[in-house]
Amino acid sequence: MLTAVKTMLSLQDKMNTKVHPDWRSQGFEWYRAAWIECGELMDHAGYKWWKHAEPDIEQIQLEVVDIWHFGMSALLTETSDQDDLAEKITQDLSQTPAQSLKLLLATEQLAASCVSTKRFNVAHFKALMMASELGFDRLYRLYVGKNVLNFFRQDHGYKDGSYQKIWAGREDNEHLSEVLEGLDISSASFADQVYDGLLARYPA
Repeated sequence: MLTAVKTMLSLQDKMNTKVHPDWRSQGFEWYRAAWIECGELMDHAGYKWWKHAEPDIEQIQLEVVDIWHFGMSALLTETSDQDDLAEKITQDLSQTPAQSLKLLLATEQLAASCVSTKRFNVAHFKALMMASELGFDRLYRLYVGKNVLNFFRQDHGYKDGSYQKIWAGREDNEHLSEVLEGLDISSASFADQVYDGLLARYPA
């Protein structure tokens, strides 16, 4: 798990740096972005008792992954020692929460923590992972996939509008899912393999 956490922190740092070279000193409210994503998660969870809706577990898990992007960013602004941070995160993610919460309560717990402390609590995030049935391996697979796809989009004209989101009649997210299915997440070159897999499919 430690190696995977280090990989995710490194990828997040690289993506943030691509958006703004001096992103750490900008005072971006990453905690705010995290709790707003919690609200979006609730929309997929079907919290409206006055309107029938079945929870969309796939979308819920994708929202958890989005929250993780912002959570890691918040944590990275608090230290320059990524190795030490990775060890602390690994320890928190390895712990089983003292109390098992249902999805909406786990979401509210994390959001409330973000709002009240203006920080990101990994233990509360772990409770949300459990409530959303998202194991660490799947978190890693989905996170790396989404991160690499964001890099791929930037490298192929996303900013100037020349990027093609539809390939062979399907969106890039669908191609990403197929690429991820055939790869071993334990490989040290997992992220590079995802990028190469997308590149092999992208129209020249």
